[in-house]
Amino acid sequence: MPEVDFPPESEGALARILAIEDDPSFRDLLELHLRTAGHTVRTAADPAEGLRGLLDELPELLLLDLDLPYLSGFEVLEALRSEETTRKIPIIVLTGRADEDTYGRCRNLGIDGFASKPLKLEELLQAVDKALVGRASK
Repeated sequence: MPEVDFPPESEGALARILAIEDDPSFRDLLELHLRTAGHTVRTAADPAEGLRGLLDELPELLLLDLDLPYLSGFEVLEALRSEETTRKIPIIVLTGRADEDTYGRCRNLGIDGFASKPLKLEELLQAVDKALVGRASK
């Protein structure tokens, strides 16, 4: 599996963002839009790859798909929120499930943003800015 270390250009970037998304096309699109907006981005295709990279160097923001192979996004959220070192990382959930049950469960797990697929670029960038500002003020 490829390493997910942040590239050297992260100095001077707005934020270091990790996106855990199993759909390769959507993952590439996220990376393109976030880099264009000035962020340093690394991606992971599954939770194991993402968690390994996350523990090597903590991101300033995590974008997390709920429907992932091996572990669900809910399981990843529970694991991250239970650990002191990862508890305060802002997390935006990306999902095609926009029902109240999913939204409520995510909120109970302490997410910082929720974005429904298909995403609009403006919605994504607003959610990223809001999550980063919200965590900085806590």
